[in-house]
Amino acid sequence: MSRYALLLAPSANRVYADQASKMSQAELAAFGAVLSAGLDDIATAQIGGVEYLTFTSELTEPDIAHLANMSSAYALFERVDDLLRPLATTPLARYDSDLITIPKYAGKTNEQFTKLVLNLTLLASASAGRMLDGGLTVLDPLCGRGTTLNQALMYGYDGIGVEIDGKDVEAYKLFLQTWLKRKRLKHTAELVPVRRQGRRAARRLEVTLAPSKDDHKAGAVQKVTVLNADTTQLDGLIRGNVADVLVADLPYGVAHGSYDDEGGISRRPLDLLERAVPQWLPLLRPGGAIGLSWNTKVAKRELAEDILLAAGLELVEHLPLEHRVDQGIDRDVLVARKTR
Repeated sequence: MSRYALLLAPSANRVYADQASKMSQAELAAFGAVLSAGLDDIATAQIGGVEYLTFTSELTEPDIAHLANMSSAYALFERVDDLLRPLATTPLARYDSDLITIPKYAGKTNEQFTKLVLNLTLLASASAGRMLDGGLTVLDPLCGRGTTLNQALMYGYDGIGVEIDGKDVEAYKLFLQTWLKRKRLKHTAELVPVRRQGRRAARRLEVTLAPSKDDHKAGAVQKVTVLNADTTQLDGLIRGNVADVLVADLPYGVAHGSYDDEGGISRRPLDLLERAVPQWLPLLRPGGAIGLSWNTKVAKRELAEDILLAAGLELVEHLPLEHRVDQGIDRDVLVARKTR
């Protein structure tokens, strides 16, 4: 077995950077499911005074192509005696990275963490083997201003979002349209009313991105749809079996809340989850997976697990991912698979 060393990318978020090594070990282990020879001996090591993530395997070119998409991957090396031999990596990046990095707003989830949760969810799904092929659909039923949707676009996937705050939907439309125009990418974008039983029930943002002539996947049109609606009341608004994976960052119960049945603000994310899961599951294809993050200081992990188990989902085991965000938030990740 050959030995490898992965140099982790720096993070603009100092607190997240301090915990990146632990997070990356869990993510790397999950990638083992799609590698030809699997992974062994995952650990950290100081090499030349710099911390690396180390492991043993026999990586093929497709394996390296997969690992290039780790959320914190910066450079990959094969260890040859006391030397590091660099391996060329080509991460999925259909667009310029500023699609991800430009948006700045209160409550935005760290971009590296968003990518990590999407990766873990995709790798747990029946679509894991298609990660590099494009053509998948990512659903974020609590999409805010579109961080997860933008990461889906970067991967060459389609995105579907649901967001109850109309201002967030309008802000995402403005950002994406402005960005696409500045990049001179052909597109259409419309924000239209949606009617249900003869009444206006929601608004729908529809963005279609035409591939450029230089696109290595020419002919692959991408679509982003964002529904301005209550994620607990989606019946009749989105067709079923539309998403390969579902990724959501639940309200943290500190700076973020969710609407309860009476229209007030609830700080209890599990209340939202219990009401929303029956609406989400019909949208997910068989073999699809759900990836959730939330604040463990306001919602215990075992209670979140109970909600998913009661809905008939199968929990996916992975290395611990609980980590500190700030004084009021300890965040964790839970992944489950739809088996039927």
